[in-house]
Amino acid sequence: MWWFRWGAMITFLSGWIYLLHYWLGLRGIHDPGTWKILLGGLLGSIMWANVWFVIWPRNKIVIQNALDTAAGKPANPAAAAAWARGGLTSRTNVVFSIPMLFFMGAANHFASLTVGKSGLLFWVVALAIMVLVEINALVGTPGKGAAKPLATVKGTLWFGVILTLVYYLWFEIMK
Repeated sequence: MWWFRWGAMITFLSGWIYLLHYWLGLRGIHDPGTWKILLGGLLGSIMWANVWFVIWPRNKIVIQNALDTAAGKPANPAAAAAWARGGLTSRTNVVFSIPMLFFMGAANHFASLTVGKSGLLFWVVALAIMVLVEINALVGTPGKGAAKPLATVKGTLWFGVILTLVYYLWFEIMK
């Protein structure tokens, strides 16, 4: 877990450095690439927060439970719920990683994706989508309801691809 946590930290910091470099490098906020990098950076920031504040604390409970039961101590009843929440949040990070990588790369390869003059509307909808997916990770029931697609690897990857397409189409609509 050490590698995952610190990998998330390095990705988080380097992503924001990349955005600042791009933004301050005379391209400015009106450059279409800035919007795409910002979208990827926000997704990456949610992923970072998930690793540090949801997944890692839950995994500590699960790891301690494994150590305790191996030592003959009684099982922690909270371990199963911690494992389920940490797993759902981890799969949500996989979902977010697909559009994050796409849009970070799209800054230089999809110049036609722009927001036009409706930047506020774009961000209200884009952030609302992020919030809905994140709420599912934080309070959804693993394997049921909106979290059901995340019960399998195939469903998780498809969810990520569909989320990428939703954001791509949103950029297209907002031209």
